[in-house]
Amino acid sequence: MTRREALRKAGNGFGAVGLASLLGNEARAEVGSLAPKPPHFTPKAKQVIFLFLNGGPSQVDTFDPKPMLTKYNGGEMPGNLPKAKQERGKIMQSPFAFKRYGKSGIEVSDLFQKTAQCIDDICVVRSMHTDLPAHAQAILQMNVGRIIPGFPSMGSWLTYGLGTENKNLPGFISLCAGVPDVGAQLWSSAFLPAVYQGTYVPCDETDPEKMIQHLRNHSTGGGTEQKQRLDLWSKLNRMDLERRGQDAQLEGRIQSMEVAYRMQVEAMDAFDVMKEPEAVRERYGVTASQDTSEMKIKSATRDGDFARGCLVARRLVERGVRMVEVYFGNDKPWDSHHDIMVHRRLAQQADQPIAALLSDLKASGLLKDTLVIIGGEFGRRPWTEVAGRINVQNGRNHNNEGFTYLLAGGGVKGGHVHGGTDDFGYQAVENKVHVNDLHATVLHLMGLEHTKLTYLYSGRNFRLTDVAGNVVKDIIA
Repeated sequence: MTRREALRKAGNGFGAVGLASLLGNEARAEVGSLAPKPPHFTPKAKQVIFLFLNGGPSQVDTFDPKPMLTKYNGGEMPGNLPKAKQERGKIMQSPFAFKRYGKSGIEVSDLFQKTAQCIDDICVVRSMHTDLPAHAQAILQMNVGRIIPGFPSMGSWLTYGLGTENKNLPGFISLCAGVPDVGAQLWSSAFLPAVYQGTYVPCDETDPEKMIQHLRNHSTGGGTEQKQRLDLWSKLNRMDLERRGQDAQLEGRIQSMEVAYRMQVEAMDAFDVMKEPEAVRERYGVTASQDTSEMKIKSATRDGDFARGCLVARRLVERGVRMVEVYFGNDKPWDSHHDIMVHRRLAQQADQPIAALLSDLKASGLLKDTLVIIGGEFGRRPWTEVAGRINVQNGRNHNNEGFTYLLAGGGVKGGHVHGGTDDFGYQAVENKVHVNDLHATVLHLMGLEHTKLTYLYSGRNFRLTDVAGNVVKDIIA
């Protein structure tokens, strides 16, 4: 008998009560739960949708207009701006026209004309910056707060802190047509209890049974026999858990099986976008039919995949899922090194569903309770990519020094611009927002104090924002 078992069995279990108070979060890991939990204070948002444009969309070609790029087009960067970490090409003006939209008059390029119609509901943060301009590290940092793997994702922290409102669906779901760069680490719960791990769902499928594989009950015994089988598995697993003592992974598997059983009816309905009226699907840009028997393409070039993800995201938050993340596509589609004009095709797939999602959430009243976040792992530089390692034609390299994020709903100021980059869109210089600040603000909007949402692991209290992060109060309504 282990010491933990002795404490649990002796004195009617009062010894285990004392142990729990000593171990804090580590003891609670045994019974990690998705049940709703109270926030630290009254929240402005209850759910999050994160639309992740993996690869790095260019801020100076979308939401951060820079007339100086036109003035110096084809020339060298003037002034005493810090030298770039890589060789510079020539200054390149945006090939896309900017126009003012809405009562706020915020300028948006013609790549996002439909999203621009919602600009009075959007807070445009033009002063984002992260630590490194490399995809793997930057996409990790934007999702987990660190540039190295092994830490819980933002969605896992949210479900750990708040649970979820629907016991028949996972609390955190990641949708992607393919797999983004870095992959499963982006929705991992790491050292948090396994029940808070994100559920990955491919949104390049039209059949919900293929999106959530192995969920349908194919046994011939019916629901009663399946429930009896599940109860037996659960009993055996909990006997094993009692024998082993603390085992967060096993506890997570037990709860995952129970959630999967309950999902069999509700998940099939939630992921079936064909139940939406045809007019709604067309508004998002979801194709009525799609041959998924063909080999999956290895880049996000197929129309309708991201649109389907946005529509599913809306259906999931309507059902109480705490966080839904929609990646734009496989690997890093927005990585336009060779030709920035590729952004035109990518934006055609992103603009319409983003606008439809925001419009639907507003019309239903859900936007006030749902925080929508839109952006990539970094932006792009104001000069052309230097030829050599790749065949380039007016492309742009990575830029982590200054780029744009969009926030809508969930208690943020609509029709508002926060911060700014220099005259050329290279570095954030005004009201700078680091990724840790963004995460602190998201948690704040959800009613969580980021310095108090901690988890004791390996002798240290960890948190999403590490030892940094400040709430950006100026963007909160």
